[in-house]
Amino acid sequence: MRSPEQTREKSTTALPESAPELLTPSDAGSGGKGPGLAWKLARYLTMPLILGLTCLGLYLWVSGLELDSIEGRSLNAALIIQSLVRHLEITAVATLIVVALAVTAGVLLTRPALRWLTPYVSAVGSTGQAVPAIGVLVLIVLLLGESGFRVAVFGLVLYAFLPILRNTVVGIDQVDRSIVESARGMGMTKTAVLFRIELPLAVPIMLAGIRTALIIVVGTATLATFINAGGMGDIINTGIKTSRESILITASVLTAVLALSIDYLAGIAEDVLRPKGL
Repeated sequence: MRSPEQTREKSTTALPESAPELLTPSDAGSGGKGPGLAWKLARYLTMPLILGLTCLGLYLWVSGLELDSIEGRSLNAALIIQSLVRHLEITAVATLIVVALAVTAGVLLTRPALRWLTPYVSAVGSTGQAVPAIGVLVLIVLLLGESGFRVAVFGLVLYAFLPILRNTVVGIDQVDRSIVESARGMGMTKTAVLFRIELPLAVPIMLAGIRTALIIVVGTATLATFINAGGMGDIINTGIKTSRESILITASVLTAVLALSIDYLAGIAEDVLRPKGL
């Protein structure tokens, strides 16, 4: 039998070996949750703060200028809001359509019967995206014989199609085939495997493609002014044609703020929709 002194000595020498597993330096004083929460709050609040200060600085700068009649008409709050709303309408409609079409096409191209089409569709999409956006819009106008909102949406859908299609195909293809085969062996149908295993596991990559396409649509939508579709491009074009730097700078900064705001919201959606553990 061990004496009480020997038992106490063994317990004392065993404690340091397990201590690092119970408390790490990064957990000290924070309970293991502080740094992560602080980092998330900083990440989510920094961008709105920067964008808000940018808009405030732009407002103060424009307010200090002596605007002529042309600048006063173009930098009117009602006109700016109207152009922003139109820009968002074009962006939202084009994004919804391209997501529905590209995700569906990407899923179909990963099916065994249509997989042989994937290289050809990707090649066509890459070629189309290499063409300047204004060229795509003008070509569509010439082919359809009309201009306006619908033509702008059609052109933006074509221009943003490839990123979502490519990421959908890559996301589904990267799913471990052994998982799919195991699910099939358990009796799941092909449709169930697609919607319950393949698509959920492909969500992170698919969301990255959708986010990229969304930013492409927001930026390219400024060119819709050249086919009478409206948007922030109208104000930018006015600044260029009238050689008014105040108009050009204001419209350009607001367009950049809009794009960054949408990218920020898309990043939050990407974090929220990402499956846990991925």
